[in-house]
Amino acid sequence: MVRLLQAGHASDALAIGRRLAAQATRAPDAYQLLGMCHAEAGNIEDAEQAFQHALTLAPEHPLVLVNYATMLRKAGRVDAALAALRRAVAAAPDVAKGWSELGGTAFAAGLHREALLALQRAVALQPGSVPDWLVLGNAARAAGDVVAAEAALRRVLALAPGHGQASMQLGNVLRLAGRADEAAACYELIKASGDQSPEVADALVGALLDDGRLDHAMQLARQVAADHPDFVPGLVTLTNLLWEHGPAQAPDSDPFALMRSALRRQPDNHALRTAFAQLLLAARLPDEALGELRILRREADEPTLALMQANALEMLGNTQQAGVLYAQLHLDWGSAMPAFLNAYARHLLKAGKWDAAARIARDATQVDPGNQEAWAYLGTAWRLLGDPREHWLCDYERLVAMVDVEPPAGFTDPSTFLEALGATLDGLHKARREPIQQSLRGGSQTPGRLFGRRDPVIAAAQASLLQAVEQWIATLPVDDLHPFLMRKTRRVRMGGSWSVKLWSSGNHVNHIHPEGWMSSAFYVALPPSVGAASATASEAGHIQFGQPPLELALGLSPRRVIRPEPGKLALFPSYMWHGTVPFEDPQPRVTVAFDMTPLGEEQ
Repeated sequence: MVRLLQAGHASDALAIGRRLAAQATRAPDAYQLLGMCHAEAGNIEDAEQAFQHALTLAPEHPLVLVNYATMLRKAGRVDAALAALRRAVAAAPDVAKGWSELGGTAFAAGLHREALLALQRAVALQPGSVPDWLVLGNAARAAGDVVAAEAALRRVLALAPGHGQASMQLGNVLRLAGRADEAAACYELIKASGDQSPEVADALVGALLDDGRLDHAMQLARQVAADHPDFVPGLVTLTNLLWEHGPAQAPDSDPFALMRSALRRQPDNHALRTAFAQLLLAARLPDEALGELRILRREADEPTLALMQANALEMLGNTQQAGVLYAQLHLDWGSAMPAFLNAYARHLLKAGKWDAAARIARDATQVDPGNQEAWAYLGTAWRLLGDPREHWLCDYERLVAMVDVEPPAGFTDPSTFLEALGATLDGLHKARREPIQQSLRGGSQTPGRLFGRRDPVIAAAQASLLQAVEQWIATLPVDDLHPFLMRKTRRVRMGGSWSVKLWSSGNHVNHIHPEGWMSSAFYVALPPSVGAASATASEAGHIQFGQPPLELALGLSPRRVIRPEPGKLALFPSYMWHGTVPFEDPQPRVTVAFDMTPLGEEQ
């Protein structure tokens, strides 16, 4: 019967399953097989009845629970599937299949920490399982543990040399670890093995850019776009490169000309037009984005397009029209999607509906307690309502710190260290303008991950910065009710890391860091106009906290403004609004920034 199911003969298998269950009324395996047959035939209600009967006969039968969970997962009932799998592994902790299924299902549900622990048990029980090691690598990566991810993926390649998916994922993990040269070599090996897909070439473009090989990256990106004109990610990659690294001989050239030309050739390419609209919104060009979205919604009126249109209308100041779309989407989606709830809360703040904004933001924090954007909007709503919980949440004096960073070993004094670090960073700043989707205006940002690069000065800086962070964390209290303090651990894991060079008139618009728990800014070099001598006369180049984005037009001033100093590190919760005051000076303002999450935290 199982062979019939595997061969796709569900109706024949179902007939046998019915006869078997009728003959063996007290056998749980018979009803389990009947449930599997019904599930394969698409009879979900009948399948559930059969599995439930099997579990009545054997309530903790691990394989029945696992196969029942598989049916539930395929039917979209992920929570019920997880519950069944947790029962299975509790009943039979030495059965690898239960841990494998629990790991894969938890990973698909976004429960990365649970997936990681389950898959670690699975590979301990069956160390030769390539699928388990592969999902373990992906789960470790999603949980932010690139060391464990690399180890798992290398195990896959040891068991199955040349495994394409594992090779690709290993390259991605190496990029996240800041080892762009190794990532590029990994993608090159995949290409050399015969995989000439645009996906591999596009990944190689990113690694080459991270590794500082801009000309090679640009050349390959142009080739991918020419050879695969319908491959949307490649067109997006090239557009981003042209935006950030436009040709010196044509600084005013249009980086979106490529996308417009592609759309003229492929007017019915829905994915291409959607990607173009997203880029236009990121580039703060809502008028043109709105035109593309109207075309898209005439073709297929999807809720995600309506949300993009609402965002475009919001940017244009058409708050009332945007509000109609947001309200309808809230009826359609309810309170299950934090990303939508955040956009809706932002709209309600701008519309002056502060009580409603607080309710929606609160809903988002309940769905996703670690959602930094939701806490930012909730804190803003509380401030506008005069609610003292804003100060409980942000506590600008206690939760914002400017700490000293000791020069690393091998450097005699702070100035020698900062000069060496500044020279190293200067070689990485090759862009002619800011990335399209970042908070800086009038400056450049280093590509990829800064930390992890095989550069002794950067490695030394990372070690000193980590020491300063963990020393400050030790001074913080634990508060099981506070969204920042409740996650305090002794050590942290560094996530995204980069350097920013702001030029004269440049600044960071007020923003938060959605991927972090704690964020930072380390001051490497400051122009004279930001130095101590001018501190009493101007706040130019200072870092400010607590002021929401100016486009929300809320009229709120910063809660705290701090003058930066070379060699000092600003630390603050990732949900806290922060930005910089513009400055006028021919010398740049250079920083290193990184996000952190608690190490060992359950996710």
